[in-house]
Amino acid sequence: MDGFFRGALIGFSIAAPVGQIGILCIRRTLAEGRVVGLVSGAGAATADLFYGFVAAFGITLISGFIQHPVVQVLVKLFGGLFLCYLGYTIFRSTPAENSTSEVATRNLAGAYVSTFALTITNPATIVLYSSVFATLSVTQGDYWLAALIVLGVFSGSMLWWVILSFGVGFLRTRLTPQLLRWINMASGLVLVGIGLLALINLIPKAA
Repeated sequence: MDGFFRGALIGFSIAAPVGQIGILCIRRTLAEGRVVGLVSGAGAATADLFYGFVAAFGITLISGFIQHPVVQVLVKLFGGLFLCYLGYTIFRSTPAENSTSEVATRNLAGAYVSTFALTITNPATIVLYSSVFATLSVTQGDYWLAALIVLGVFSGSMLWWVILSFGVGFLRTRLTPQLLRWINMASGLVLVGIGLLALINLIPKAA
């Protein structure tokens, strides 16, 4: 099980830095409850599972396709636009007044798909996973060890999102609707800013 725990450490370490997905999950947990925040994290963990699978099993066809310059430009364009859209809708949204279970039931699919899409459209992730797996000395053909590591990656990533969503969830009952509104506005602005930055970075490549 050493491979599983090494994979879990990788998944946890890669998921833990609070970037655009972390901001999104924190905001959703505060505004809509732990369930929505956790399902959002599960979308990101599923994308980590995919990239870990590609890196662990050395699927060069997929890896090469993802790292192709044209594909990278397209997925970064999609990711930047999607972030701007999410940020705008979050900025304009008002804190939910429904119960956590009602809100969660309505938004679970969208929460999962959106974070999966944002994570999967980051081509740098496959490079990161490939670099990490290269240091693990996985012998070609050792599919059992590779599978354990990939399972560990998913478990480690999910562990982080469980900790984050439940930890932030404790604060939800202590926040006023007005403060939640400000959180929505701030989160939306940050996400739009990250999206615009991603789009701006594409300009030299398109010139």
